[in-house]
Amino acid sequence: MLFGLWGLILNHYCAIVKTFGGVRCPLFEHSFSNQDNMALNSDKYTGKTTQKELTYIQKVWQTVAVVALLVVVILIARVAFNVLLMVLAGILISVYFHGLGDMIQRKTLWRRRICMIISIGGTFVLLGVLFWFMGSKISNQVAILSDTLPHTISNAKLKLAETPIGRKILEYLADDNSDALMTTAKSFFNTSFGVLGDIYIILFLAIFFTSNPNLYKDGMIKLVPESRKPLAHQVIDRISFALKGWLKGMMLSMVLVFILLSIGLGIMSIPVALVLALLTGLLKLIPNFGSLAAMIPGVLLALTISTNTAIVVALMYMVTQTIVSNIVTPIIQNKMINLPPALTILAQVLMGTLSGVLGVILAVPLLAIVMILVDELYVKKIADLDIVIVPEKGQP
Repeated sequence: MLFGLWGLILNHYCAIVKTFGGVRCPLFEHSFSNQDNMALNSDKYTGKTTQKELTYIQKVWQTVAVVALLVVVILIARVAFNVLLMVLAGILISVYFHGLGDMIQRKTLWRRRICMIISIGGTFVLLGVLFWFMGSKISNQVAILSDTLPHTISNAKLKLAETPIGRKILEYLADDNSDALMTTAKSFFNTSFGVLGDIYIILFLAIFFTSNPNLYKDGMIKLVPESRKPLAHQVIDRISFALKGWLKGMMLSMVLVFILLSIGLGIMSIPVALVLALLTGLLKLIPNFGSLAAMIPGVLLALTISTNTAIVVALMYMVTQTIVSNIVTPIIQNKMINLPPALTILAQVLMGTLSGVLGVILAVPLLAIVMILVDELYVKKIADLDIVIVPEKGQP
């Protein structure tokens, strides 16, 4: 979809430049003449071909067309950025369904259509069974958490008031800064069509992408010149492979975090241990910041028991996240593109500022896509250039 949007933009650019400038569009031409600013006019009576230089007005129109196109692209990207993120989320779910279908096909050698039906139907059935057996227990623990959390926060404030640093924190939160924090939090969790509306759109996009992926893939490749089609296939396949690796590692990490924390918090007799473990597993979708946010309610509830229990629970969270993030996930995602930690954090902050929680969740796969595009379309082109080093005089 992103390739398709860019191809449409390039087509409109060529049409504008051709209309106002009277020149050929160089974006899809395979060869250029040495005089790109000349227009060829043929005399149908004499059969002669003359060259006419672009007038000053035509050059001005060309410049205006390019600037106007850039402004329109920026405005569309700003307004429809959340929609593009929902498209990316639908693509990720479609990649999951196809990855699971590929695994079933390799194990059983059944037909592709049957494997995809099992992949989609089995996923929804498994989710339904889990909610059937665990839904009542989780709902009860959520009700308990909502009842005990205000009292827990009050106890935490009392304990913070016993220390100088804690009193400064309470003073900071008691001022107008608390209203600013609430406003920021509301805007952060705000979505384009509401949470349920976004989920509805993403699921339908995922179903359409899963049912006929070649329709969209071939449509994007048709926008590419014939000489670049092999490169387009290579880029799309590499992006698909990287997204599958990210999804595989992320899903296994979420399951492992949920299992380890549910066991550990249950041993420590922490209230609503199942809900806390489930929340931590879901927030694993947000690297770096999700683990920290998930630890806060667990530590607050442990404070109601004792300070030592809170310290042990905090250590349990950190050890679990360290094991999963630094040992398990790299083993699963060893074939995925390596993402520098600093770039990951910067991408999360930038996407969170632009699109809220959905942008933070999709920051890592979006960064992976951007790095693959830069590597394939720029870095490898530079590496393939023949660099000729001229030796100095007197050197062999």
